Amino acid sequence: MKIIVGLGNPGAKYAGTRHNVGFSVILKLADKYNISLTEKKHKAEFGKGIIEGEKVILAMPQTYMNLSGESVRELMDYYKCDCSDIIVIYDDIDLAVGRLRIREKGSAGGHNGMKNIILHLGSQEFTRIRVGVGQKPKNMDLADYVLSRFGSDEQSVMNEGFDRACEAVAVALAEGTPAAMNRFNG
Repeated sequence: MKIIVGLGNPGAKYAGTRHNVGFSVILKLADKYNISLTEKKHKAEFGKGIIEGEKVILAMPQTYMNLSGESVRELMDYYKCDCSDIIVIYDDIDLAVGRLRIREKGSAGGHNGMKNIILHLGSQEFTRIRVGVGQKPKNMDLADYVLSRFGSDEQSVMNEGFDRACEAVAVALAEGTPAAMNRFNG
């Protein structure tokens, strides 16, 4: 079983913001693979299903972003999964809008949600799919930027990015993370 976690902040106030691209990808995966996200345990909203012949859990932690690791750890412990069974999808301000970067391991890169996951797992060895949300304008506070919504000129590019992130998850499950890296890291 694989646990696919999209990072974001809970509540309608944050829906559609740059920081919630992980949630957006999980919702798109749930729709595409007919997985109902109705379970509410382990500090997450989640659902179980099958993607590319692999049993999966699609999860959206309901802690705030900075405490995402609590939910990921609870899901891992309950379902007896290893770090190698985890895929985390989250926003990256160092990538152009809609671009993807996939890695098998690595540091948090300044992302507080990832810092917390690494802290709770005690490892950096899990797959991550970063979705670019663009660099913040020079005169804007980082928190304000990541909690802002995409402009109309960015939304169609982001929608394509969400679609590609869903494809990347499918390739990672069917062929392995290195195959997804080769195909989607531009």
